[in-house]
Amino acid sequence: MRFKLALAAICAVAFVLPAWGHHSHGNYSDEFTDLEGVVTELHLLVPHSWLYIEVEGPDGEPQIWALEASDRNHLAESGITRGYLEPGDAVKARCHPVRDGSPGCLLGFLKDPDGNVKDWDGNNAPAPDDF
Repeated sequence: MRFKLALAAICAVAFVLPAWGHHSHGNYSDEFTDLEGVVTELHLLVPHSWLYIEVEGPDGEPQIWALEASDRNHLAESGITRGYLEPGDAVKARCHPVRDGSPGCLLGFLKDPDGNVKDWDGNNAPAPDDF
């Protein structure tokens, strides 16, 4: 009987532990950068949402940046739901860029076309004064 109970406990732990696992944000810089661009796509998903914006690259050519955000449930608590942003909307983002220099970042704050600033990282942090 003890063996069956121990086996059941081990199996339960083995199934629950992956739910606690999460990747680190080590691939992103600790510094913030500000981007201005135009929304091309918004995907509100679990475990992470993705916002794609077109920005002017260093060579003057357009680049598509992939901005990783919190999951759709945390974003919905902040009022960010389907239709909040549409393709063509001009936005400003403050985010942690990818360390390898590719066009992507971990989104912190986003200023929408109406000038509203929201935390897209899921922390409900207040908007920075200089943004």
